[in-house]
Amino acid sequence: MSKHDTLLRTLALLRLIPRAPAKRDTSTLHELLREEGFTVDKRTLQRDLQNLSAKFPLTCEVTEKNAPHRWQYTAGFASDLPAMDTAEALFLAMAEQSLTSKLPPSALGHIRLRLARARQHLDSLETNDLAHWDKRVASIPEGKELIAPTVKPGIWESIADSLLNQHAIDVTYRSRFKKALKQYTVHPQGLVVRGAISYVLATIDEHEDIRQLALHRFQTVTPSAETFRPCPDFSIETYVQQGNFDYPVDSQPVELVADIYQDLAWKLEETPLSNDQQLSAPNGQGRVELRATVPNDKQTLWWIRGMGPAFLVRQPAEWRDALAADAAQVLAHAKTCGYQPAAENASS
Repeated sequence: MSKHDTLLRTLALLRLIPRAPAKRDTSTLHELLREEGFTVDKRTLQRDLQNLSAKFPLTCEVTEKNAPHRWQYTAGFASDLPAMDTAEALFLAMAEQSLTSKLPPSALGHIRLRLARARQHLDSLETNDLAHWDKRVASIPEGKELIAPTVKPGIWESIADSLLNQHAIDVTYRSRFKKALKQYTVHPQGLVVRGAISYVLATIDEHEDIRQLALHRFQTVTPSAETFRPCPDFSIETYVQQGNFDYPVDSQPVELVADIYQDLAWKLEETPLSNDQQLSAPNGQGRVELRATVPNDKQTLWWIRGMGPAFLVRQPAEWRDALAADAAQVLAHAKTCGYQPAAENASS
């Protein structure tokens, strides 16, 4: 066997060994190498594994005296060499389902080979219960998911390169409100994926405040002659935690008190609104009192609006009044469209 063939066989062997906690015994590795076209006896294979363990973080487990040796990479080994195990493949397949609706195709393209490996691994399990994995697993959003807007080809790559290599870019950007094309020099500081839309967090021209620029509104992106202006104190984690994507009304949280349906209370018991959330026993009307400290932002109020009569706010008063005004507008509009309450229908 030539040195070239030996090298290819060694690379194939390194790819076939899984990362802990998964393991593969010598017999299985021998069979998998044969399927890939490499003919080698088990003694040579065992010698290869011993030699490789001196250069790579490989461990060998022998449970009984005559039992096959089982090989694995150590759990913390960061490399694409270890064979993909079923749990990792299933996770990646579910992640792909979720990310496909959130990231532009060009962004997923950078990991498409790894995603394809995951699907290939699961599809190969003909004798395993996961052989038809695509019919048994799904990743779905909670609530209505909107269709992601189209991002122009090349925009994602240019933005990512600018962000990671820290250089300014000149862009043509479509304004949301004026719907006009604007020319900016942009200094990207971060990138956030929120629902179906990706946002570039950046300073613009000579301004120092962080702006949110929707990725799909970029029309052109070119390297700028301007020097990149970093924001050393900017933390994307702090920016998000401060509620900048939730349309804050006030930086101080509010105490939310509401009477809610029992089925909603059950859901919130499992997935609370806040760490200090309290739920009472059902009252005579079958409602549960909810108390929780929540951000004072429009996002929380929008979520409550979606609950309808299942979520009757008592405090804060501003939210109670806003929801009551919304209900009055909905009722007034329904009446103009021919709606009549049941009591009025009975008396007419």
